[in-house]
Amino acid sequence: MSLKFFTVFVSLALSTQLCRADADFYISPQGSDQWSGGLPVPEASGNDGPFATLEKARDAVRKLDRKGKSDVLVLIRGGNYELKKTVVFDRSDSGEGGATITYAAFPGETPVFSSGKKISGWKNPDTPPPGLPEVARGKVQVADVSDHFFTLYDAEGLLPRARSLGFIPVKAGKRDALYFPKGRIKNWANLSDVEVLVRPHHAWIMNVLPLSSVNEEKQMARTSIDATYAMNPLHFLKTTPSCWVENVLEELDEPGEWALNTKEGKLYLWPRNESAVKSPQLTEYIRVEGEINMKGAKDLPVRNLRFRGLTFMHGERYQISVDDAGLQHDWEMFDKGNALVRFRGTENCAIEQCHFAHSGSGAIRLDLHAQKNTISGNHIEQLGGTGILLCGYGPGTKDVNRENLIYNNHIHHTGRIYSHSPGIMVWQSGENRIANNLIRHTPYTGIIISGCMTDFFTKNGRELGRTIRRHEVTDLPRKPQRKDILRYLHTHDNVIELNEIHHAMEMLADGNAIYIRGAGGGNIIRRNYIHDLVAPTKMQCAIRTDGGQKDTLISENLIYRCMSQGIMLKLNHRCENNIVADIIAPPRGYYLAVREGPMAGATIQRNIFYSSSKDCTFIDELPPGKGRTNEDRRGRKLAVSKDAETDSNIYFSAADASLGKVFLAKQQKGGVDAKSSASDPLFVDPTKRDFQFKPESPALKMGIVPIDLSQIGLRRSKD
Repeated sequence: MSLKFFTVFVSLALSTQLCRADADFYISPQGSDQWSGGLPVPEASGNDGPFATLEKARDAVRKLDRKGKSDVLVLIRGGNYELKKTVVFDRSDSGEGGATITYAAFPGETPVFSSGKKISGWKNPDTPPPGLPEVARGKVQVADVSDHFFTLYDAEGLLPRARSLGFIPVKAGKRDALYFPKGRIKNWANLSDVEVLVRPHHAWIMNVLPLSSVNEEKQMARTSIDATYAMNPLHFLKTTPSCWVENVLEELDEPGEWALNTKEGKLYLWPRNESAVKSPQLTEYIRVEGEINMKGAKDLPVRNLRFRGLTFMHGERYQISVDDAGLQHDWEMFDKGNALVRFRGTENCAIEQCHFAHSGSGAIRLDLHAQKNTISGNHIEQLGGTGILLCGYGPGTKDVNRENLIYNNHIHHTGRIYSHSPGIMVWQSGENRIANNLIRHTPYTGIIISGCMTDFFTKNGRELGRTIRRHEVTDLPRKPQRKDILRYLHTHDNVIELNEIHHAMEMLADGNAIYIRGAGGGNIIRRNYIHDLVAPTKMQCAIRTDGGQKDTLISENLIYRCMSQGIMLKLNHRCENNIVADIIAPPRGYYLAVREGPMAGATIQRNIFYSSSKDCTFIDELPPGKGRTNEDRRGRKLAVSKDAETDSNIYFSAADASLGKVFLAKQQKGGVDAKSSASDPLFVDPTKRDFQFKPESPALKMGIVPIDLSQIGLRRSKD
């Protein structure tokens, strides 16, 4: 069955199922696990009615005689359900044959699953606690607590921890050593509660690290967990504050802030409203767990299990452990329970029309064995981590994470704690379709397509090295090349299409709307609408292929009002039929950046590079390094547009038509762009973002296909 047909089949089956007048079991906040799970409240009698918990309904479904039975449906009434432990579904919860088992919201109602536990006993302290800022005195309340938690919630969502002002390391440190300006970090009495948040050396990662010791005289702090890189000033942004500390009482100086002292068992809070305050008890709410064989070849997945219309809130933030294995740049962790709903060994399962909000970690993970699953129609917002992660096995011969559908999800405000967390990440997972999603307002990249870079096959650190299946990766040369490792890279033949991404890159730098590196071949990035990447650091690109990545098609994308760069090409990728308009220039503004060769097989064809201003660089190429003729300063082979099959493009500035003509003349003198044009593409109305072509447009005569924005982004449910 094709993936597209499978999706339509599943949607129709679920719709038919939920229209049934009855269900096999019901769950209600007013129910009882001593009852039969029958009649929904208020029809329940005093002696019988719905179950109270998801676990009881799961166990009841397991006991059903399902031989010859069709689909099973459990309907969940609206209201709040407090979770105190992760609910685990295993192979005994699979639908048999082609039958499905569905846990769904009762029609028209909203069941909310939360692990938030209300904190009570708030008091105004008799005397201000030592160190509390003057501005907070008389406003901060205190409660006795016995739990250790890292996030806190009120009716508005995540409450911010007390945070210091940002600072720059005074000198280069180590992965576990940070040199700080005098007085910025102290040897607090409850030091184990204090965490440092740091962007170590590179602009693309944020670490949250617990402090283990502080030497105030030497201005050096040590962390109990290593940072991803040495804790130095940022490489390209040396004047940008890159560190601060959190959970320090003396920094509690704004409404909503809080600090926890586990040594004293005290929680301090400056309330921002009168609502209840809750601390989370769980990071992972639901785990669907097949029989995973980490060493061998065969997994036994859970099949045909569905969750629909449920809401998940108030999850805990995950912590990095010393044994974690990081994916690329530690943007995520391998095989880790850090999402509200986790599929770990599943086939033909689904999460549809669910709401994930106000939690400290991620929303959804599809780990290890994951095939033909559907993640569709979900609203994912205000999370500390990643929206959706597809995370297969590490590089090796085992390739079982594939053919999943990530469709029509609205994802925004991810990375509220781990700022590098993307909207969607695909790692060691292939043949998936990522389509019609809306991703917006992320601190870093919108979509990451990743695997493993070649040089990590010779490393053993946390980032990527620990994920490699060494017992399967054999006979590599001492210095492997891409051709040597390609069979171990399974992020191949993915289709990333019809997605809308805007206002990504709101905080970090050196990132993108869509990014691909270390993946296999055959990936397609097409018909996406990327706009308004207006970032503070000016170090990003709408679509970027990074070092070593090959064999990607970038086609029919519309890129509008993005900072710095439109598309970055390296090696042999094909860039065809894209519209790149009004790149925001200062200090750099490249519509197409050509960065690394060789480019044999690469194409730059039938693209439109359009500027409404005079400030534009249509194609940017790196100059040779000092004393080099065809390499940059790092020794990489230079790439220029004439190394690709470059032709039938349009270069046009509405403010000064001569700019396109001068550039085209230069290109043609170099032997490329013979059929290209510097004429107006005649968009219907680019000032109103209408980039359809007028009938007389030269683009149509050149074979450039119009991009239909009406097909991009979120679809209505009937679609």
